[in-house]
Amino acid sequence: MIRFLRSALFSLGMAASAVVLATVIVAAFPLPFRLRYRIAGGFAAFNLWTLERLCGVKWTVEGREHIPPGPAIVFCKHQSTWETLALQRVFPPQVYVLKRELLWVPFFGWGLAMVRPIAIKRGTGRAAVRQLVAQGRARLAEGLWVVVFPEGTRTAPGQRTRYKVGGAVLAAESGAPVVPVAHNAGDFWPRRAFFKRPGCIRMRIGPPIATAGRTPEEILAEARDWIEASVEELRRLPSDPAQCEGK
Repeated sequence: MIRFLRSALFSLGMAASAVVLATVIVAAFPLPFRLRYRIAGGFAAFNLWTLERLCGVKWTVEGREHIPPGPAIVFCKHQSTWETLALQRVFPPQVYVLKRELLWVPFFGWGLAMVRPIAIKRGTGRAAVRQLVAQGRARLAEGLWVVVFPEGTRTAPGQRTRYKVGGAVLAAESGAPVVPVAHNAGDFWPRRAFFKRPGCIRMRIGPPIATAGRTPEEILAEARDWIEASVEELRRLPSDPAQCEGK
């Protein structure tokens, strides 16, 4: 019962903060992007804080020394909603590659639209890749990072699915490094799950992958192999929240 109440309070808080964020950030539309981004970052910080206080889900990061000084492309494992929040607290200002339908979600989608995502229409194949490359290169040229979830959808812990090549095409054509990110968030905040399990989410940032002169397939394979191997290692580490070393 206590776990139900805590999860319910967290869900209510997340929904309420989404409404507040959407209202504020839409009103802030005339402001520069980086100011709007800071407002959006408040949503991520608040919900990560309440997740820890209410549900006992802590998190820690290793490999920050691998974050390059200039803009790069993040390839991140996609298991949960958690990583969409945590990445904002770890990496410099960024834009997400996401499905266009998310922008239609009341309040949440409206706020999301204000931080300039690369919103792809599913099922358009090569046209979607061309859009990703064109808009991704423009965002990188502005000094923004691009976050890609190469699986395209959230996967359950222990499950593997085909990695899509679009982000690797952007990397090959832009020459921007790829920063692989692994984590075990799905063990504590599963996809489409109401209950949150107390524990320690571990995020691991890998060494940047050079992309100049390489094919998209080579880039994607190296990122995929590192991410999947790292996820398996992270899932074997202690999950006691008391053993989270800090962020």
